[in-house]
Amino acid sequence: MVKRTGPANYQLQQLIRELKKKSIEDKAGLWKRIAVDLEKPSRQRRVVNISRVNKFCKDNEIIVVPGKLLAEGELSKKVNIAAFSFSESAKDKIEKASAQIMTIQELMKKNPKTSEVRIIG
Repeated sequence: MVKRTGPANYQLQQLIRELKKKSIEDKAGLWKRIAVDLEKPSRQRRVVNISRVNKFCKDNEIIVVPGKLLAEGELSKKVNIAAFSFSESAKDKIEKASAQIMTIQELMKKNPKTSEVRIIG
C-alpha cells in the first residue's frame, strides 16, 4: 500500500501550509478545516456550482469553496466568493452579478472574523 503524500501542486502545498499557520496564529479552526479539505485527493475535493451558492447564501455573505467553483446556474445575489479555483465561465457569471471574486490567500489577508465566513460544498 502506498502512503499518501498530499497534493503535488506547489501552489496548493503552499496554500495548505499558510492555512495551517494562520489557524494556529488566530486560534481559528476554519482555516484548518479548509486546509484539511484541500489536502484531499483531487477526486474528493469539492466542486460547487453557482446555483448552489445562489440557493444557500444570503446577500453580502463571505463564501469559501475549498475546491473549484463551476458555472452551472445563475447568481442573483451580491456575495464575496473565495475559492481555490474558478472556471472561466463562472468568473464571468460572478462579475455580471456584481459579486466579488477572491482567492483563499486574499481572504486570509483581509482577515475577516471567521464567524462571518461560510464554507460551501
